[in-house]
Amino acid sequence: MKSILIIIVTWNKKDYVLQLLASLEGLDYPRDKLDVVLIDNASNDGTVEAIREQYPNINLICNSENIGGTGGFNTGLQWAFQQPEEKYDYLWLLDNDVLVHRQALNELVKILEENPDIGVSGSTMMQLDYPWRINEMGAFFNRNNGNLYLNRHFEEIINWRSIDVKELAANKDLKLSKTLMHCRPIMDVDYVAAASLLIRSKLAKQVGIWRDFFIHFDDVEWCLRIGEMGWRVTVAADSIIWHLSAAAKIPTWVLYYDNRNVLVTLQKHGASQKTIQQNVEFILKKAVYYAILGKPDLSQLHTDAVNDFYANNLGKKNIQLTTIYRSNKNIEEVFNKLDIKRILIGNVNLQATGIQSALMQVALKRPDLEIIFLAQPDGSKIYQFPRSRFVQLPINRLKRYWQYWRLQNHFDLVLQSDYSPYPLLGWLGKQVVFINDDSFAINPPPKLKDVWRFGLVWLKHRLGLK
Repeated sequence: MKSILIIIVTWNKKDYVLQLLASLEGLDYPRDKLDVVLIDNASNDGTVEAIREQYPNINLICNSENIGGTGGFNTGLQWAFQQPEEKYDYLWLLDNDVLVHRQALNELVKILEENPDIGVSGSTMMQLDYPWRINEMGAFFNRNNGNLYLNRHFEEIINWRSIDVKELAANKDLKLSKTLMHCRPIMDVDYVAAASLLIRSKLAKQVGIWRDFFIHFDDVEWCLRIGEMGWRVTVAADSIIWHLSAAAKIPTWVLYYDNRNVLVTLQKHGASQKTIQQNVEFILKKAVYYAILGKPDLSQLHTDAVNDFYANNLGKKNIQLTTIYRSNKNIEEVFNKLDIKRILIGNVNLQATGIQSALMQVALKRPDLEIIFLAQPDGSKIYQFPRSRFVQLPINRLKRYWQYWRLQNHFDLVLQSDYSPYPLLGWLGKQVVFINDDSFAINPPPKLKDVWRFGLVWLKHRLGLK
């Protein structure tokens, strides 16, 4: 059996990383062939103390600050490169919030052993919160716009729905190549996530450490480098892990890294100057969108990403956001404010956000409070509250814009979904609440000066006046 070094990076996810380490104990792979190096990025949640107590034989490296996924994995890779060359045949990179199937490693090793032209193989990533749903089987990279196209994204294994994820992880007979239609055991892709990525140790040393992205797109760029060296990058259908999905995550500070790093990746992998310019313009257009939405701090992240790309400023960015999120458990105090008399609720799911009860309790205590729901663009109404009242905006675009203008500041509070907000809805309120399944933030309404400011930046780039 081949010797393997497992590299894990963690930051303030004690429960998750302990769950991962426990699942590694269940692997069908000889323990004497496995070593673990765990890099902690200055966690303050007791991660280090728990690992030292429960897993004293792990090689634990404690960084003095959070240097991101990039810095953490680079720390682990550099540690691996310093070991005797014959010590490890493969390096297995794992995210801290994954759960691994007992055969996950065996399947990856089998592919690399039987296919000398394959340099990297990654696992099929299922969603930890929806264990029957595929998040990705690797992905393909669009060199024109930097988009990632997740392979077999959101396909479901229906007969897994009633089975607990830990029971699935312990089931030796899970074979997606025999369960899904037209699913081969090995598929060639552009990229596999470092959530579970096995690489030949000699190749890892040859390709070198990750580009200093801090977070996001670092493993993408690494895989692209490996592919351009002539190696195959593959995903193993029957190597299965479960990873927290991004479905309920809202765009905040990571937008900076997403936009800066995709520009760097495009530039480093052959994109023309015209392609770069088109992507810069698109990023700056998104900055205008967030200004219209009423989130100018996110607009600033987009312009900073472009400026730092041109200045070749990589690594960690000191990001300060003005939007402050709080738990949805605290939203009742917002509804209870006496100056809040009219509330307009956009496409917010009261059950998913958990705020229906709080809204109802306030409505019973305050008969003066008007709660109005926005009908769907096609005129349909979604009932999710007793005695619901609705307002319908015109379907015709010009008439709808005129209605928005007429209703400016008409409501004391507007509730917007963080997942699919209506760009102009915030203009109707004196305050805007952006809400998701876990948290909410109160913002002032959008300002025309912010839209103008970021619109001017976009226009200058478009006209070549930057």
